[in-house]
Amino acid sequence: QVQLVESGGGLVQAGGSLRLSCAASGSIFSINTMGWYRQAPGKQRELVAGISTGGMTNYADSVKDRFTISRDNTKNTWYLQMNSLKPEDTAVYYCNAGISETWWSSFRDYWGQGTQVTVSS
Repeated sequence: QVQLVESGGGLVQAGGSLRLSCAASGSIFSINTMGWYRQAPGKQRELVAGISTGGMTNYADSVKDRFTISRDNTKNTWYLQMNSLKPEDTAVYYCNAGISETWWSSFRDYWGQGTQVTVSS
């Protein structure tokens, strides 16, 4: 079984910073893409940032130049550094990864349980 466990959410004032972490554990052979999504009340889940195995990154326009995604392949962990936070960044943040459990398995999508980020004005 594969598990993704997030940490680092919380309440912060506008302009502040938070760092989210996501650790994958269990039967893992390989992880390709790692990412962060968020879902605000009444809205659809949206991609915030993604990072490939080789370190290529992709960001939503709304977070470019404020958020940074990074990964530590030795620890099966990835991070989202969020700076200059705005009230509109308030949402539940979910980590996501494509993981294969054995060398012959295809990659499957796994999700964390979500962590609340609240930015007050």
